[in-house]
Amino acid sequence: MLVAPEKDAVIQRYSLQESSRTGSSIFDIVETKGYVHRHKSNFLLPHRKDFYFFCLVRNGSSRHWIDFVPYTLQSNMFYFSSPQQVQVKEKTEPMDGFMLSFTEEYLQLDENQSLRKLPIIQNPDNAHEISLMPDNLQFLEDLLSKMLVEFTMERSWRNGMLQSYVNVLLIYLSRLYSDQFQSDRVSTDRGLLKRFRAHIDTHYDTRHQVADYAELLSLTPGHLNDRIKQQSGKTAIEHIHERIVLEAKRRLLHTDFSAKEIAWQLGFDDVAYFHRFFKRLTGETPTTFRTTIREMYH
Repeated sequence: MLVAPEKDAVIQRYSLQESSRTGSSIFDIVETKGYVHRHKSNFLLPHRKDFYFFCLVRNGSSRHWIDFVPYTLQSNMFYFSSPQQVQVKEKTEPMDGFMLSFTEEYLQLDENQSLRKLPIIQNPDNAHEISLMPDNLQFLEDLLSKMLVEFTMERSWRNGMLQSYVNVLLIYLSRLYSDQFQSDRVSTDRGLLKRFRAHIDTHYDTRHQVADYAELLSLTPGHLNDRIKQQSGKTAIEHIHERIVLEAKRRLLHTDFSAKEIAWQLGFDDVAYFHRFFKRLTGETPTTFRTTIREMYH
């Protein structure tokens, strides 16, 4: 059963240093051998992590939610999440595998900025798990084992080795990601779409119009819309609205703020318009959605 936070609480965000078993603040990797990881302050409570999280599961059956999707860990699977997503730990069981985490600060290093372009980081399909064949599992186990040894031992050029391993890992995972989620797509330059979506993630609560993002990208609104629709099959305004609705749903489920308060938080001056906006996109009023989704979760 999920627990709602206090009335005036926001969705808690946890740092890598708080969540890590080693106390690392930027980069961390651990091997779990039947270990049960219980972060008492966020168990059964909605929270966000401030880091990218990757988990190779050899054996395990824990249950958790990422946004509105439940996941029960399965053997020989790879799981991943990004900082902005709301997560809930519902059931924690012993797990055998590897956990790798790094922060946005790690990606901001000059030598790592190209990693942002990889599908496993961009996650255009909003996926959270990758099925592994035996050869995939063997490759990843071997690579993560080498990363763990390098991380835990003080050696010359340690950071350079770790960066090289991370590059290989994320490229390999991106290939698996593309095979499983993007194999039927027409290959196209998705660079503009990625930048557009990144801007939406940053400004969804203050910028609601296509013209706002066209200005940020130095394009005309019409040109931006045409290119976004060509690359994604959706109009620019659909992307903006979907992101606003996602955040509204997160707050309706995971906080006890009123619909009026959430409307203000998301940049709506007219609360009645927010209600009409939400119902037009979801088919339900904010109040009805909150009641329905909480019944499902509980």
